[in-house]
Amino acid sequence: MRALCKTEAIEGGIAVRDWEPRDAGPGEIRLKVGAAGICGTDMQIFNWAPRMARRMELPRVLGHEVSGVVDQVGEGVTNVALGDHVSLESHIYCGTCRPCRLGDAHLCNNTTYPGIDIDGAFADYVVVPSVIAWKNPKDLPHETGAMLEPFGIGVHACLEGSGVSGQSVLINGCGPIGLMAMAVARALGASKIIAADLNPLRLRTAETMGADRTVKADEENVAEVARDMTGGDGVEVGIEFSGSEAGFNSVFDGLCKGGDLRLVGGPPAAIPVDFTWWLLKCPTLIPIHGRRIWDTWQRATDLIYAGTVDLTPIQSHVLPMSEAVEGFELIRRGEAVKPLLVPEG
Repeated sequence: MRALCKTEAIEGGIAVRDWEPRDAGPGEIRLKVGAAGICGTDMQIFNWAPRMARRMELPRVLGHEVSGVVDQVGEGVTNVALGDHVSLESHIYCGTCRPCRLGDAHLCNNTTYPGIDIDGAFADYVVVPSVIAWKNPKDLPHETGAMLEPFGIGVHACLEGSGVSGQSVLINGCGPIGLMAMAVARALGASKIIAADLNPLRLRTAETMGADRTVKADEENVAEVARDMTGGDGVEVGIEFSGSEAGFNSVFDGLCKGGDLRLVGGPPAAIPVDFTWWLLKCPTLIPIHGRRIWDTWQRATDLIYAGTVDLTPIQSHVLPMSEAVEGFELIRRGEAVKPLLVPEG
């Protein structure tokens, strides 16, 4: 089969190679890939971020956002069957550590990931533990199924804390998950949605996904816009997706007193925080990590299967696996929102 691999411990260092698919072992399934999405984590691997360099062994087949059809079932697997259409949860959880026992498998102490710790989904086939498979209706397009994993993060971000219904929401960072969160906030009845980013393509997409107001953050003051649109109070919910210090500060500054500050994007290094202002504003800080397994998946797929949320505008490119490297370059140049890869043949 053909697979996109990280082959060299350098920036870039990816290539489409011949790769021998393996059979599903006990407790595993093999998936014939229908579509797979390139995400921010894949870009960190492409850029060879230090945390990836410390963790990964090369060569490695990349990719973890995927939808496909089960074509092999290993011994002992009972939750899926041959021919099932599935998407994959990217957190391979142990089921025995304290978070797992408490129902917080998304916080598992022993999490491993396809495309990082084991070979991933940018290939014709991928083999994974069956416990991370979510069954989809067979009429769900694989392109949509491949986006359910990141969509779940957007759903998680909107459901935590005080939720979004009836509230003013600022979303900083209009990458795919930020855009997905906009659609969720609109579907769940947010009163106002403000979207901030630097990329004009992403801001145009934000309008399509439900933003009432878009802010080009290097041309306007995000916090001032947030206050202007809320009678001077600031927004009730601020969700930070960019992982930048400037984005973090903009969301905090644009938040009302006692509002929810939900962090999805992780800064690459420590950032300074003025806790005097925190004590005066008293926000509720809520970190968002992955999806609640499987509660978030149920809420997310309810929105997708019913047609309440349409992810098609985020799907900017569909590329054959042979052009996978170009998908990474499109993101690096700021010319793509969410490229999807599809096997050939």
